[in-house]
Amino acid sequence: MKLNLQNLKSLMRVIVCSAALNFIISDNNHAFAQTAALDLLFSELQNPENEDWKTSEQKIWREWGESGSAAVDHLLQRGTTAMQQGDLRTAVEHFSAAIDHAPDFAEAWNKRATVFYMMDEYGLSISDIRQTLLLNPRHFGAMGGLGMIMEDMDRPKDALSVYLRAFAVHPHQEGIKEAIERLEQLVKGTPL
Repeated sequence: MKLNLQNLKSLMRVIVCSAALNFIISDNNHAFAQTAALDLLFSELQNPENEDWKTSEQKIWREWGESGSAAVDHLLQRGTTAMQQGDLRTAVEHFSAAIDHAPDFAEAWNKRATVFYMMDEYGLSISDIRQTLLLNPRHFGAMGGLGMIMEDMDRPKDALSVYLRAFAVHPHQEGIKEAIERLEQLVKGTPL
């Protein structure tokens, strides 16, 4: 088989995806991170009786979005604004600057992963998702993003595995639930 640039890019995507998936799927013992407040919010989020789960989810996102540094939070906000305006290169610059100043701030990695996904830079996105999940193993948004990438790369079994993990962390995600049902039908009869 002759390797051309396109084949090499595809091979690299598979390698990066496999590494990220191995990390996520094999990590059954999440060291639940950050704070007791987040632990409580996740308990509320996972409670099937909680009709006010959206409030818990919003509080989790708010906690995740605070770096503890006004300068880093400002960079995150500027990057988010640029992303919303479609200025993806500028968004990457702001999120990269936030990462440079606060490399342990998972949400900056997650935001940059989102922008890379929007730019069809799947390898870079997956790399940032992996870092997000190293820093924040319960980041259901990053897991959902990785599932979308797996689907885009026509890897339904891998996407299903990631979505199942995201759903275990946040069982109220309708889009994830629908994706799981769809993918279970697609891979039905095929061992995971």
